Amino acid sequence: MTLDAHAPASGAYDVAIVGLGYVGLPTALAFHAAGARVLGIDASPERLARIRERRVDLLASDHARLATALGDEAFSLVADPSYASWARAVVICVPTPVTAHLTPDLSALDRACASAVLHAVPGQVVILTSTSYVGCTEDLLAGPLRRRGLQAGRDVFVAFSPERIDPGNDRYAHEVVPRVVGGATPQCTAEAVKVLAHCTGNLHEVSSAGAAEMTKLFENTFRAVNIALANEVAEISRTLGLDVMEVINAAATKPYGFMPFFPGPGAGGHCIPCDPHYLLWQLRKTRLPTPVVSQAMAAIAERPRRVVDRVREVLSEAGVGLAGARILLLGVSYKPDVEDVRESPALEIIEGLLAAGAEVAYHDPLVPEIRLPEGRVLGSVDPPGGEADLVVAHTTHRALDLSWLPEDQLVLDATYRLTGAGRRVPL
Repeated sequence: MTLDAHAPASGAYDVAIVGLGYVGLPTALAFHAAGARVLGIDASPERLARIRERRVDLLASDHARLATALGDEAFSLVADPSYASWARAVVICVPTPVTAHLTPDLSALDRACASAVLHAVPGQVVILTSTSYVGCTEDLLAGPLRRRGLQAGRDVFVAFSPERIDPGNDRYAHEVVPRVVGGATPQCTAEAVKVLAHCTGNLHEVSSAGAAEMTKLFENTFRAVNIALANEVAEISRTLGLDVMEVINAAATKPYGFMPFFPGPGAGGHCIPCDPHYLLWQLRKTRLPTPVVSQAMAAIAERPRRVVDRVREVLSEAGVGLAGARILLLGVSYKPDVEDVRESPALEIIEGLLAAGAEVAYHDPLVPEIRLPEGRVLGSVDPPGGEADLVVAHTTHRALDLSWLPEDQLVLDATYRLTGAGRRVPL
């Protein structure tokens, strides 16, 4: 529903979700499915229109929830952030990307937190879920609220609880994934737990907001380091004439001391390529050396360029130069079965191939068009037309039909998972 101009009393909604993107919208739907009265707030009228029209990238289960929510008066959507004062709790779910120089882009988070502070009312619980640096909850919420005369733990309750949503993954429902919660005070933690318990069955309390902030940074830094290692092992295995997937799957049979990570064309989304840089950025002023994290992030940043180099190598072995070569990418989103192209390695790969003089097209049933970093717009070739000197498998959606690929088509498999498609060579 759309709210009218007559503001009800404070507490008319159980929770206001600020930011209705890949994290915020599923969070809002989980709260509503649990019986909460939910107010969704997003600064983009276009985004709100897409939600109302159900033209959003969601799991099938969340699409069903959205259809139910849109017909319920207990679920409302607005663009005006002042309506947050109507809710007993406010959950902030805005993106925290990095700039082209790999420094934190806090613009959306700054605006969302400043608005939450401005419209906070006594007794309200404010929970930050967006990944950021250690101390952001104090800097952006608790401190400004205190300067407004609202003391965290007494007048209002402030906490950090990092999101744990994996877009496109239907194996882990929102309700069963454990959530870490750390408040500005013990009472803040207790109040935040009461809010999150509406839609999450497993809550893990930590001693402070800072501990919760560091938990999220460690989670994604752990993944980044292991992805960088998996990519390196893939290069080693190919050099030694081995199948890296066979090696990883064999290692994964060990029931302790090993966790499988898999190689690919690079890391995308707003987690792996971005979050560890918040930690590195914060630590620069301490001059604490972080060689493992720094080298892993450098390797991840370099991976798309390595794909371009490998394209050149494969074409050369086939007697074709990269300049003027016809190249088709299969899939451009950052992971299978989502429409999300944020930080997708495909964008940098395509730009690198174009800069080298190649003719590049892509086919992705979920992404009708993309805008490259330099501003050029490309549309998906559907169905793929024309002959390609090389097909690069980048993202293999379940909806991606490969039956049209000729048996003799040269395919560079950057997913390491392609089977039965053309003449496959590994990245």
